[in-house]
Amino acid sequence: MDVVDLLSTLVSFPTVNDPGKGLLPTKECPQFIANTLSSWGIENEIIEHDGAYAVCASIGTGKPKVMAMAHFDVVPVSVEEWSYEPFKLTIEGDKAYGRGSVDDKENVASLMLALKALKDKSLNGKVICAFTGDEETGGRMASFIADKMQEENSLPSFLINADGTGMVPIVRRRKGFGVNISLPAKTVAVKGAVKEKTFEIRTPIVETRHAAYFLPGVDTHPLIAASQFLRETDFQAIQLSGAFLKSNVVPGKVVLTYVDETVGSESDVNVDENLTALLKAVVPLIKAPIKPDRYSDFGVSITPNMYSFEQERHVLYIDIRAMSNGNSDIEKTISEVISYNLPEAEVSFGNKDKAGFLFTDPKEPFVKTVLNVITQHGEKAKAVEGAGAADSRYFTPLGVKAIDFGPKGGNVHGPNEYVEIPSLKMLPQVYTEILENLLAL
Repeated sequence: MDVVDLLSTLVSFPTVNDPGKGLLPTKECPQFIANTLSSWGIENEIIEHDGAYAVCASIGTGKPKVMAMAHFDVVPVSVEEWSYEPFKLTIEGDKAYGRGSVDDKENVASLMLALKALKDKSLNGKVICAFTGDEETGGRMASFIADKMQEENSLPSFLINADGTGMVPIVRRRKGFGVNISLPAKTVAVKGAVKEKTFEIRTPIVETRHAAYFLPGVDTHPLIAASQFLRETDFQAIQLSGAFLKSNVVPGKVVLTYVDETVGSESDVNVDENLTALLKAVVPLIKAPIKPDRYSDFGVSITPNMYSFEQERHVLYIDIRAMSNGNSDIEKTISEVISYNLPEAEVSFGNKDKAGFLFTDPKEPFVKTVLNVITQHGEKAKAVEGAGAADSRYFTPLGVKAIDFGPKGGNVHGPNEYVEIPSLKMLPQVYTEILENLLAL
């Protein structure tokens, strides 16, 4: 079985992670991973924690020196936006399309094959590999594994978190924070014409829906555009709908139903003053002057990606990415914006307290070892900063030196997600050499 065949099988498992809609990866995919590893003579076990599954495998002996991770869960799919069947790997030219093809099942397949290639070699230490099923909803499993390894004094020296792209080692990544803002419905009758306006995403340079990659000034966020539309026109909102998929996935479109009071009408129309206020507050929220702990090329990202109407309340979720460990300053700044614009709102903040940000020195021998392997395979590689957060953030606060890594691909979290096949076919050997070389450090 080569890496393309293995990836094809993995993509066929619809491991969508969306607890809000009752969609969680079942045991089917991790069972396949475990059975396949067992058939190759690789010791492994399936573990379950807080409703999520993971497969932990090991080769070599002694205290773990190197660890590798990848996740098999994927974000939800807006099927109408896809040109291909999301859960069937479709090859066209040098690209393989499918949900999870580059985030992150190609890394699962490649690491599995790397373990197979290394299992009969005389290794200078032990390699641990974890395939997790909840990275897309916060990585509780990675946190659980990190805590367990710390308690057992078995933390590795090095971590290759196979959850990156570009065939470059990612040495810096920000931490994710979340804000839920809730307001009750507040309808009043006005006179005017009922109208509807659709706002669509625009990503002219990099086609992605991942919130961490959204770039103000280049990309157009449909909900931010709807907010500015209301702020400029002073129209009143009636209803908001759209392709809301997940907290870190920018919606493809939103549809605003509103009343234009400048147009005469004999009939009364019910508008929602609190929905109007909530939407108008989006622009000042995404401009909140959050000060991070450390510098990031990506700065601070603030995007409003989820809206719902539940139990007569409007709920808006704001995704925040910053090179910060704590959230006290973030809470203070966001609370000031909300209290000024939405004094009646209920607000709750969420972040992964045990998680940190990824900030590895690119001069580390660990990083140079990875760069040497990549360069030997003909890739022009240098250590870079990545936009999104990843599960390595649970290990770095514990002193583990980490990078994120993965093949070339695109449309992360978006329609027609793909991995570049030449990069994919190279990946198992790259991981094999990286793991073996790190054991020699």
